[in-house]
Amino acid sequence: MGPVTPALTECEDTVWFRHSDSLPAAARGAARQLAHRIGLLPERAAEVALAVSEAATNLRRHAVDGAMVLRVVRTDTEAALEFLTVDSGPGMADVPAALADGYSSGPTLGIGLGAISRLADAFDLHSLPGRGTVLTARFWNRTPAGRAAAAAGEPPAAGLTRPMSGQELCGDAWAVRPAGRPAPGPAPVLPASAAAARLDWSVLTNRAPRTHTVSGAVGGGTGGGGAAGAFLLMFCDGLGHGPLAARAASDATAAFHRSPAQEPSEVLADLHRALRSGRGGAVAVALVEPVAARLTFCGVGNVSAFVVDTASGTRRSLPSSPGIVGHQLPAPHTVRQELPPGSVVVLHSDGLTDRWRAADTPGLFSHLPVTAAALLLREAGVRRDDAGVVIAKGTW
Repeated sequence: MGPVTPALTECEDTVWFRHSDSLPAAARGAARQLAHRIGLLPERAAEVALAVSEAATNLRRHAVDGAMVLRVVRTDTEAALEFLTVDSGPGMADVPAALADGYSSGPTLGIGLGAISRLADAFDLHSLPGRGTVLTARFWNRTPAGRAAAAAGEPPAAGLTRPMSGQELCGDAWAVRPAGRPAPGPAPVLPASAAAARLDWSVLTNRAPRTHTVSGAVGGGTGGGGAAGAFLLMFCDGLGHGPLAARAASDATAAFHRSPAQEPSEVLADLHRALRSGRGGAVAVALVEPVAARLTFCGVGNVSAFVVDTASGTRRSLPSSPGIVGHQLPAPHTVRQELPPGSVVVLHSDGLTDRWRAADTPGLFSHLPVTAAALLLREAGVRRDDAGVVIAKGTW
C-alpha cells in the first residue's frame, strides 16, 4: 500500500462568536446543530460539544479580545466539524504544561487542553506570552470513512474568512481543487449497494458537492491533489461588502469548481463570465505544483499574494493586474516562479494590511495552514472590511 495522499478540503457554515458571557452556551448549541446536520454519531457529537464548551469557557475566562470560529470541513465524501479560538492575550508561557492532563488555571469543565487534543483528530496550538493564542481542533466521524479521512493527514491548503464588524455575511472566499484534465465522459453509475454504502448523511447534507474529477496531472504533479499532487488555489474578494459581495464570492467559488481550465489565466476568464450578472470582485488564482516546486499565478484586482521563504523569512510579492473580474478583465499577466524549499504561498484580501512580516510572529508558518491563517488574520486584519486569507504549504 502506497502513501496516503491528504484530501483537499472545503469549508462551509462558518460562524464567528465574539467574547461574551454567553459564548460557551452559544458555541455549544451551534456545535450540536452542526454535528447533527453533518451526521456525526451521537457519541462523537457529545465529544465535540464537550471540547467546544471547554475551549469556549477558557476563552471567556482568560482571553483578551477573544473569538471562536465553528465551521464544517468537507472532502468529496466526508464531513468534519472544526473549531478555532483566537485571542490577543495573555498567552501561555509553558505550552507543554498547559497540555498536560489536569492542568487548569481556573474553574472550567475540567477536561483541559490535553483532553481536547486527544478527542480531536487534528489539534494545533500556537501561543506567545503577551501576544495571545490560536487553537485549532478538527473532529471527523467515528466511522470507517471518517477515520480514513482523519488518517489521510493535513490538506496542503486552508484558509479563514471573517465578515466586517456588524455584518453576518462575508464577501471574501477561498477554494481549492485538484489540477488535471477533466475526466472524459459521464461519471460512472454506482451499483445500488455501493451507492448506499457511500451516500452517508455527510454526503446527503452537502449543499454544494464537488464534481471536478481528473484523469491526469498538469506539469510535475500527480493529479490527485494533496501534498504530492498539483492543485489550483483561488481567492475572491467580492466588491464591497454585505449580501451582494457574499453572492459574488459564492458565485466565484462555484464557477471555480465548474471550470475545466488548468491555467490560472483561463480559470480567471471562466470566472469573469460567471460574475457578469453581479458585482464582480478581485480574484487571484494560483497553480501549485509540489513535485516540480513551481507556482503559476494570475490575479486581477486588489488581492495580495506572496511566496514566503520560511528559511530566510523573506517574501516575494506576486503582482495582480488592475480590473474587476466580471466587469473589466484586462489582458492576463501570468507570473511563474520556482518555490523555495519549505516556502509558503499566501493569498489575502485588503481586509488585511500587507505590511505584516513573518518574523514578527515567531512560529507563524510552522503550524497548520489554518492556524497560520488565523494568526495572520489576528495580526494584520482590520475590522472595517471583510477579511480573508488562504495559505498553502507542502513538501516542495
